[in-house]
Amino acid sequence: MCGIVGYIGHREAYPVIIQGLERLEYRGYDSAGIALYDGDNLKVSKTKGKVEDLKSRVDKEITSSGSIGIGHTRWATHGVPNDINSHPHVSNSGNLVIIHNGIIENYDPLRQELINRGYTFSSDTDTEVLVNLIEDVKKNEDVRLGKAVQIALNQTIGAYAIAVFDKTKPNEIVVARLGSPLAIGVGDDEFFIASDATPFIEYTNNAIYLEDGEMAVVRSHKKLKIRKIKDDSLVDPYIQELQLNLEQIEKGGYDHFMIKEIYEQPDAITDTFRGRMLVDQGIVRMAGIDDNIEKFLNARRIIIVACGTSWHAGLVAEYIFEEFARIPVEVEYASEFRYRNPVIYKDDVVIAISQSGETADTMAAIKLAKKQGAFVFGVCNVVGSSISRETHAGAYTHAGPEIGVASTKAFTTQITILTLIALKLAKHKGELSNSEFRAYLQELERIPAKVTEALKCNEQAEHVAAQYKDAHNALYLGRGYNFPVALEGALKLKEISYIHAEGYPAAEMKHGPIALIDEQMPVVVIAMRKGHYEKVVSNIEEIKARSGKIIGIVTQGDKEVKKLADHVIEIPETLEPFTPLLATIPLQLLSYHIAVMLGKNVDQPRNLAKSVTVE
Repeated sequence: MCGIVGYIGHREAYPVIIQGLERLEYRGYDSAGIALYDGDNLKVSKTKGKVEDLKSRVDKEITSSGSIGIGHTRWATHGVPNDINSHPHVSNSGNLVIIHNGIIENYDPLRQELINRGYTFSSDTDTEVLVNLIEDVKKNEDVRLGKAVQIALNQTIGAYAIAVFDKTKPNEIVVARLGSPLAIGVGDDEFFIASDATPFIEYTNNAIYLEDGEMAVVRSHKKLKIRKIKDDSLVDPYIQELQLNLEQIEKGGYDHFMIKEIYEQPDAITDTFRGRMLVDQGIVRMAGIDDNIEKFLNARRIIIVACGTSWHAGLVAEYIFEEFARIPVEVEYASEFRYRNPVIYKDDVVIAISQSGETADTMAAIKLAKKQGAFVFGVCNVVGSSISRETHAGAYTHAGPEIGVASTKAFTTQITILTLIALKLAKHKGELSNSEFRAYLQELERIPAKVTEALKCNEQAEHVAAQYKDAHNALYLGRGYNFPVALEGALKLKEISYIHAEGYPAAEMKHGPIALIDEQMPVVVIAMRKGHYEKVVSNIEEIKARSGKIIGIVTQGDKEVKKLADHVIEIPETLEPFTPLLATIPLQLLSYHIAVMLGKNVDQPRNLAKSVTVE
């Protein structure tokens, strides 16, 4: 979950790399570092803290940067965050320098072997082991850096995206990936290296995404060469044109990326169904489904694998698929699915959901499902991501870049795409009449405008936040389609405010959580007029009888909950299956404002990173 950046070409390297690190800081922000070669000397500067701290240190330690360098922003795995464990790491000779995203699982035996050979280590990281292993191979095998990297990586177990530089061969950077993402921006006589394309989008819109098990030797003024790590065979590079612009990755006048992305949801939902949902014709057109329609129609069941917010979107999809298409659905944590020895049938369809398309556990679940013969369909946001390449077919959400670590528009766009799939399958199976199908499409088309209306509750959400910002615990309750929304609301509060919160099905409150309720406990209840409204009102009565503080998320015009709740936030009315797309909006805003009032770093919450590319 670290971010890596590199540059080789005709520009001054430092501004390119430091700006790239700032854009990748959502991937890790407990320490940062940079290595620059000025034509004579290799200069390394690194520090615990954020990229801003690194900039202050570089200003004192480095006077010239040259036109080649690498940089890193870290989310710690091996070794606590401190200056020594920060990347880059330098080999014992001082010739090789490396940055690394991932985990080398067999680093300890490799470390012991290197110690026996006379190597010393100053850090607790697996990465320092790797750079010295590469040096040892280079010295003993008498090979160039590229070959040494290849041989060393064939001795390692784990995941990595790396960039390695050798000051004795100062015209190239060697990069490689397995399980962690790596993109190469292709410019005019220059190359950019990064965990994703955001660091180099203003310099080039051409990029190569390395596949798992590939490495490249990157030299300015020369053609890029890509090889397989395992057998050294050459690979023809595939250059993609990026569908990304600089404006999308800037804050655009907002205080934080998270609030910007909350307000982008009407457009993001529209972009997700644009060109796919043809309301006037009564058609849902999706190539990934159309080309594999029999796989879905004949599926024994659908298994959804995901993590975090994407798992919550999968839970909503379970309700939608079973209601519309009448196909049984199981929703699995990818991290458990991959290790559980699950029963997978060849006529199962596995839907893997991931905003980044790089989630390590979800990738492993995909590979397991494919090995067992299942058809795997990916739902992700990032074009060219690992999951989009590993699955048999898939659909992009078109949410645009999501920089804030706490997902917002990813959740609503994932639900949107999964709803389109469920409606399409229901129509093919005859589970919905033409009139019912059109009615659902028409209402889904109105959802972006209703999200815009729901966003008008921002000031009210801020007012409610001020009342409960000092709470130590919170409960979120929902039923039916909105039980997963309760889980997601609780997760948002935990992620960015560090207030303990739990989501429950409202009826389960009586089976334990009710013991927690007192006058200090805020309880957020999603009480839409559609669905199990009377039952939820009864649950609210039970909370009220125990002096709990009730925050009701209700349909416009609600009267019953208003009589009982301490606060209500109204959202527009919609069909029951679409209520999660609206009910989640005030929960996102509530969490955001509480975190801001508590002085938390909303976009970069502690201990978290945007894309979980390691176990």
